[in-house]
Amino acid sequence: MSTAAPGARADGAAPPADPAGPPADPAAPLADPARPAELAGPPPELADRLAYLLKHAQLELAGLTAEALAPFGVSGRELAVLTVLAGQEPRSQQQAAQRLGVDRTTMVGLVDALEDKGLVRRRAHAEDRRRNVIELTEAGRDTLHRASEASRDAERRFLAPLSARDAEHLKTALLILIQPGR
Repeated sequence: MSTAAPGARADGAAPPADPAGPPADPAAPLADPARPAELAGPPPELADRLAYLLKHAQLELAGLTAEALAPFGVSGRELAVLTVLAGQEPRSQQQAAQRLGVDRTTMVGLVDALEDKGLVRRRAHAEDRRRNVIELTEAGRDTLHRASEASRDAERRFLAPLSARDAEHLKTALLILIQPGR
């Protein structure tokens, strides 16, 4: 005859958890089961550190964006290049690099990757044959359109905890902070 308490297992292990679990607190934030509880938010000693908050917000948005762009075979950086190149006039590699704030070597790598994917093509500039102009291909324009929508959707999901007004204020404040010579 067993002397174990009702509900206890004979092997001493804890009884299985009630599948329904305890009633949920409607005011409690939903926990991400893939994220350990200790990583649910910033440590209190870093909660007021802007660099920490910006870094982790950027990592979260970058993850959502990478996931959204994966079906299109482009990265966030490549989408930025396509966006800049889609402007009114064809741009040289150097002009695009300046607009994006990247060095020449990085830009060459990005354009090479986009060219390998058939999304851009290089051609000699009409007036200065020493310069290359980069243009989107038809596939590049299509990818830009569809990937931009996916990227905007990822951004909306990232900003969903904020009101529309707060999200707009956040973007405006960040834009002010990154203006040259502010």
